[in-house]
Amino acid sequence: MNIYIGNLAYSVTEDELKDAFAAFGEVSSVNIIKDKFSGQSKGFGFVEMSDDGKAEEAIKALNGESLKGRNIKVNQARPRTERSPGRQR
Repeated sequence: MNIYIGNLAYSVTEDELKDAFAAFGEVSSVNIIKDKFSGQSKGFGFVEMSDDGKAEEAIKALNGESLKGRNIKVNQARPRTERSPGRQR
């Protein structure tokens, strides 16, 4: 299951995020989204867990919890929707 994590402190590393979720089960991958120009965290990321049951436990336990001074938002990631093009003339 792909899990969205929002409201991350900019200083949180992928290893720290992995450690938080690894307490609930095997973490397949971690990806903190960064600005492509500055490399600065955008304050959100994704964690992939292979066991959906463990992922649900992690979501319930970690949603609203404090990580480096910020209460993180944790939920199941939804597929990206296609962005609509700008106004057509």
